[in-house]
Amino acid sequence: MEVRPVPAPAREREADLHVLALTEGESLPAELAAVPGAGDVRTKARKLTLLRPQPPERVLVVGLGEAGQVDAEALRVAAALAAKEAGKLGARSLAWELPVLDGVEPGRAAAAIVEGTVLASFRFDRFRTEAPDEPALELLELAWDDPDALAEAVRVARASAVAANRARELQSLPGNYATPSYLARRAEEIAAAHEAMTVEVLGREEIRERGLGGLDAVSRGSVEEPRLICLRYSGRGGGEVLGLVGKAVTFDSGGISIKPSARMQEMKMDMSGGAAVLEALTAIAELGLALDVAAVVPATENLPSGSALKPGDVITQLNGKTVEVDNTDAEGRLILADALTWCAREMGADRIVDLATLTGAVIIALGSTYAALIADDDEWAARVEGAAERSGELVWRLPLHREYDELMRGKIADLTNSAPKRKAGTITGGAFLSNFTEGKPWAHLDIAGTAWDVGRPYVGSGPTGFGVRLLVELARELAG
Repeated sequence: MEVRPVPAPAREREADLHVLALTEGESLPAELAAVPGAGDVRTKARKLTLLRPQPPERVLVVGLGEAGQVDAEALRVAAALAAKEAGKLGARSLAWELPVLDGVEPGRAAAAIVEGTVLASFRFDRFRTEAPDEPALELLELAWDDPDALAEAVRVARASAVAANRARELQSLPGNYATPSYLARRAEEIAAAHEAMTVEVLGREEIRERGLGGLDAVSRGSVEEPRLICLRYSGRGGGEVLGLVGKAVTFDSGGISIKPSARMQEMKMDMSGGAAVLEALTAIAELGLALDVAAVVPATENLPSGSALKPGDVITQLNGKTVEVDNTDAEGRLILADALTWCAREMGADRIVDLATLTGAVIIALGSTYAALIADDDEWAARVEGAAERSGELVWRLPLHREYDELMRGKIADLTNSAPKRKAGTITGGAFLSNFTEGKPWAHLDIAGTAWDVGRPYVGSGPTGFGVRLLVELARELAG
């Protein structure tokens, strides 16, 4: 989809559908006040009214609700509703009149509309034999008195949202397509497309030889080869290195501690953290951000078999710590532990963020509104929280207290991968990971509740690409 700022007014654009957003108490412009149907306009949030001033022109009026309550998120939702209505009307081009709002500066308003439109336009039709009934949106125009002032915000928003949709595509692929090798090939495509990017991929034998005991152990039940995917982006060529780590269990049956069969098909999305890291890095490179990034994605399946990891087994992680495996369905932390150590030791990351669909407990605690944030450094946590707030991908910080460490102590090894009591499941997962960060400032995002089935109008009930826009915003801040 092409996205561009244009001079106001929007109705002078030759678009299939013009969009006008109004807050409660706002009236239609004089030239629309007498149009048939104008009396039906409602300005409460999420209300839509279609006006036909002079056919074939169509104007969609979108209600925003109370002026004081409208923020960037409200605009994302409004834009998504408009994009979906455009699809129903067969429109291929949209022209938005950028609303003037107190508390939302024009660049941020434009970015939110771009994000909502692009995200709502996502389709996953790869396996359908019939073409979709509704045409795809091809053009979004944002009308403003000074369109040049919106250009950078629009450029960043489009790149981030398109990258999030690419992550959603990866999330949607079934496990027999999006294997660890598939993700490795995607990483190689990303690196080949950008001069500032390099890639290294480790296979099963190298993983064993280098001592990544967690990734090796989890992968043993599957005939699919595990991969440790390492990408390096050199946008500055020196200075601090941002480390990104993303869990990529391309299908998670739970292993021998097998999951219930109901909805197990959705466990193809257990690679959502890895997808977010891969595609966020793509957007960072496309935007040419001036910082250095080291990304590590441990990729494997988690399946039961005669060679699979067993409850009670003891493994040795890359940093030398031993772990007794009390639950093979707590596998994500085993592969992340190695990846965190690798990112710090081998790739030189100075500060790290990891993303993982780690625990079901986070859904109980925070639902699908917030991802959980666990961090060992207050300043780093605050920067991640700020990026989350600006991107609209919200996080809520949970405490990391030494008593949680005690819950993760093993009986016969240094650590257990599953606490014996059902206490603080999300936090204890983070407490486990904190043993593998090599002392670097670290933030863990548990995205199990926000990666899938959120229900917001711009992402619906399927994959969300959560984390892509947050990571891009964080990288933009670090790039200065």
